[in-house]
Amino acid sequence: MMRYTLLFISLIFGMTGLVCAQQSVPEGMARIEGGSYLPFYSPDQQRIDIESFYLDRYHVTNGEFLEFVRENPEWRRSNVKPVFADARYLSHWAGDLDLGPQADQLRDSPVTHISWFAARAYAKWRGKRLPTMHEWEFVASASESEPIAGRDSSFIRQILNWYASSQPDILPAADEGTPNYYGVLNMHGQVWEWVEDFNSVFITGESRDGGGINNQFYCAAGSVGSTDTENYAAFIRFALRGSLQASYTIRNLGFRTAMDIES
Repeated sequence: MMRYTLLFISLIFGMTGLVCAQQSVPEGMARIEGGSYLPFYSPDQQRIDIESFYLDRYHVTNGEFLEFVRENPEWRRSNVKPVFADARYLSHWAGDLDLGPQADQLRDSPVTHISWFAARAYAKWRGKRLPTMHEWEFVASASESEPIAGRDSSFIRQILNWYASSQPDILPAADEGTPNYYGVLNMHGQVWEWVEDFNSVFITGESRDGGGINNQFYCAAGSVGSTDTENYAAFIRFALRGSLQASYTIRNLGFRTAMDIES
């Protein structure tokens, strides 16, 4: 009888350990529980379902991307092919493997001047992927205390104020800031972010002129006084995505990675 009791206890603890292992969140990531949200552009009020996934708590940093280019020479500034990144790629670094005289500060700040191709290659190297647009918007709709705050006027105003503010030459460390409901930092206010399907947004061809892309989105903040504040913050993000091409690199465009949760 004692033997069967011990066997039963052993099985219970074994199953508990298996469940804990399955639920273990990768280091530096947050578990995002699935749900649904209503995109601002949905004409038929169709909600989008999101499955549970993992998302980086912080943006990928210059130090982390430096590690990537050390191990993947084809993604160094002097080696990358023009089809994969424009001439501004990593232009804020002093050299291929040199962050420059302010390396100590730059190392922990979000990497920018990164193309979609480069961001995607980094994610794959880490065994991860870029988040989809809907996954990103789902997490970005969370305030500090609420999972869905897209209709909270004070939250929207805070986002718009962030969009309107100027950026320092070196961004604060990626792990600085207040986490949102999911434990994710700086979904707004630090850098724009690449998503896997950024080019699923369709706007006119004229807005895809890369020469004026920076001006478009610094000037976009000038319309913060729009009466439709519930949608305007999201509109700015969708306008940015619609103007991008995969090889573009911008001084305020970075990324974070995501992972599927294995069932």
